Amino acid sequence: MIPEGDNVEAAETPETWAIAGTERSSETDTAGDAPPAAARRIFLACLLYASGAALVWLFFALTGRDGGLFFSHYQLDRETVVRIATSFAIFWFGWGWLWYRLKRMLLRRVVGLSEQELAENFASRMGTPFDLSALLARHSERRIRIVDMITRRGRTLIPLLAGFIFFYFHISKDPGPESLAFGIQDNFLDAIVLCAAMLGSYYSNGFVGRVFYGAHARIMDGKLGRANALAIGTMWTLFKFVMIPIGLRLAAVFPPDTYAALFVFIWVTYIVGDALSEIVGALFGRQALRVWGIGEVNRKSVAGTWACFLGSLAVCVAVVLARHLPLPWLGLAVVVSAANTATELLSPRGTDDFTMATTSALLCWGFGVLVY
Repeated sequence: MIPEGDNVEAAETPETWAIAGTERSSETDTAGDAPPAAARRIFLACLLYASGAALVWLFFALTGRDGGLFFSHYQLDRETVVRIATSFAIFWFGWGWLWYRLKRMLLRRVVGLSEQELAENFASRMGTPFDLSALLARHSERRIRIVDMITRRGRTLIPLLAGFIFFYFHISKDPGPESLAFGIQDNFLDAIVLCAAMLGSYYSNGFVGRVFYGAHARIMDGKLGRANALAIGTMWTLFKFVMIPIGLRLAAVFPPDTYAALFVFIWVTYIVGDALSEIVGALFGRQALRVWGIGEVNRKSVAGTWACFLGSLAVCVAVVLARHLPLPWLGLAVVVSAANTATELLSPRGTDDFTMATTSALLCWGFGVLVY
């Protein structure tokens, strides 16, 4: 049995519209246009970034100049086209459609949404009537949160963990300095194509919109559901400009036999901590902590916050013990886990992927300067 949520909480307390910088209660419509306006601003900001990135790629592709650290591997050849087409066909269309269908089934059978409500939830929610407060008055908020969590995390967590496990063993076997860039120096064109696809399907109410956003856009984010997903996808492409220089600094201070552990401390702990915070929070937590973020309802739970810390710490300690690292690494494990928890809680929702991994990387760099 899935526990029932407390719908009174959502109806009685003002909800923070972090992007618009306003508050409104469920009884008024004074800020009714705030979410669509915020969604447009996020779309335009991501479009501006993606257009600039595409122009940079075109410049290096057409001129044949050396792209340096940030813009290497920009050539468009048959292998690149096949790789990108295959990844989109499998992960975005096949995998995305599978999790959209699962979410639709769960919302119908577990939450009890009608066909009309399903159509409204899987539309863009920006050009059609969508009232989150009214939806929560008719259905269990906790059940909606759980379905949001299952499908959003299932769609992304499974392939991410599979990829990270592959990288971990690859780095353990061949710990070259370039491994600390974690492959992000090779995917600039992939990132541009992904941004273009997410931007192109942003307002779609049909098949393409459901493939890219059906499982990923939370119902609890209301009219900002797709804006949240788009912001996360765009920020993932920004890792290149942060992690490559940090990776070079890490390679300069750490011995190669610690590279695999660094990968876990920076990436795996963030993925595990971030996922556990939502999983535990949705299943057991009371959403009492107000936070900033891209969404109509921005609340987190104490249980989810503790899960983030303990999950991150367990992963770090396991790696320290498995790789027989010296005692100071246990201290770094506590610091990284605490930082993951703080950034997951305090970063605006939709940006914590970027801030958690970046903060952990900087802390590892500082640790390396002090210890090695």
